[in-house]
Amino acid sequence: MPRLLIFICLMAGFCAEAQVTQEIFESFKLQERRDVHYYFPENMDEDKKYPLIVVLDADYLFDQVVATSKFYSRFHGMPESIIVGISQSKDDLRLADCAFDADSGLPSEKGKKFFEFVGMELIPYLDLNYSTAPFKMIVGYDITANFQNYWLFKDHSLFNAYVNISPTLAPEMENRVPARLGTFDKQIFYQLIVEAEPSRDSPAIKAMDQAIRALDKESLHYSYEEYQGADHISIATYGLGKAFDNVFGIFKPIGPKEYKTQILTSEEPVYAYLETKYQGIVDLFGFSKPVELNDIMAIYAASRKKEDFESLKPLSDLCKKEFPETMLGFYFEGEYYEQLGEPKKAIKTFEKAFLMEEIDFLTKDMALEKMDALKADFGF
Repeated sequence: MPRLLIFICLMAGFCAEAQVTQEIFESFKLQERRDVHYYFPENMDEDKKYPLIVVLDADYLFDQVVATSKFYSRFHGMPESIIVGISQSKDDLRLADCAFDADSGLPSEKGKKFFEFVGMELIPYLDLNYSTAPFKMIVGYDITANFQNYWLFKDHSLFNAYVNISPTLAPEMENRVPARLGTFDKQIFYQLIVEAEPSRDSPAIKAMDQAIRALDKESLHYSYEEYQGADHISIATYGLGKAFDNVFGIFKPIGPKEYKTQILTSEEPVYAYLETKYQGIVDLFGFSKPVELNDIMAIYAASRKKEDFESLKPLSDLCKKEFPETMLGFYFEGEYYEQLGEPKKAIKTFEKAFLMEEIDFLTKDMALEKMDALKADFGF
């Protein structure tokens, strides 16, 4: 385990309440000390798992990535994450860290050591000392964007998501990256963000884009974003939000577009969509997410609209587990029995709902109206 020397705390100590810290990491692989920045979510919970985001060129990108992560996690667009940034601007370290052989396109000797520093020292340190999830993302710009691709050359990709901002590509990278992406069975997110202004790297980037697009793999989630008006400098401030949208889309609550284009058009039972969505979160990130009230209401609305009343029963069971003090579970179960043609069971279930707490649009008056209507219809 490498020795860590605390350099400076930017916020209130290295503890659960701290958000950003800076340390000097003493690397055995590099035989030098490196400035490393960490962001930890407020009030970290040891029982929760947190995705890990590695930021190269941290002098330029770390604050942007932290701000984007905080905004998206605040509004449920992504899980709270641990972010580590590696400073590389001092003494042009980035050029030495990410240097490659002009003929082979492979990392130089210093580049190999930097590769091992990140993958064999820094990330294992965080995995050992913090509650990191299996899901890992890396962000780079220019030469550091190119360097992150070398992790694709391993049999098992260290990262699940790659955010490449205007990469300066090494020789043959436009062919090697698509070839490697085509070999992985696990889900890989590959985000390519570029400026519209032509550069000497544009032909290689265009060729790489076309080759990746030609891949037919369900496990590959590829996005190419080209921004008009951006140049090679300003592009560093573009596209992070879009990339986070693409990578963490499954984590977001069900929105109007998803409801209309995926749930209402699916031929499967409505409740199956909810099961698949939340199991997908477990499979991708390695931890479960509490079911959002928004998503429950979307499934309820779709069940009624599609007259898929069988989905109301498992939905009611889920609500009893997730929102046990509220009317949700028994009210949905009452509607299930009502549609099933069992009025006595429906009335008794709505009576139970009446005794529970109101939530969202459900009120005690609505339960009373259901009971009165059933009694009137069936002469009870």
